[in-house]
Amino acid sequence: MKIIYIAGKYFGKADHDILVNIQVARNEAEFVWSQGGCALCPHLNSAWMSGLCPEKNFLEGDLELIKRCDAIYTCWNWQDSKGATAEVQLAHELGIPVLHNRVDVMKYLESK
Repeated sequence: MKIIYIAGKYFGKADHDILVNIQVARNEAEFVWSQGGCALCPHLNSAWMSGLCPEKNFLEGDLELIKRCDAIYTCWNWQDSKGATAEVQLAHELGIPVLHNRVDVMKYLESK
C-alpha cells in the first residue's frame, strides 16, 4: 500500500481558519483512503497542539514523516503555507513524487 502525505496550510488568523484548514486536509486524506492509498495527514496528527512544544518541532517531525512516505499530495492552499512549501521542497529534493490534484492521486495509486 502506498503512503501519501497530505500537505496543506494549517495556521490561520483565527481558530475558525485552522478548523477549515484541518477539514480541507481531512477531506483529501479521506479521498486517498477511498482510492486504496494510506493517507498520512499531519493536520490530524497534531491538531490543536500548538503551545505543547516549539512550533519548529512539529515542522521537523513532519519533514521526517515525508522521508518515510511514497508520495506527497498538496491541498489547494499549500502555497499559502511556509510549512507546506518546505514539505514540497523536501519531497522534490528527495525525488518523492508530488501530486497536486485528485487525478494525479488516482493515476499514482493505479501505477505499480
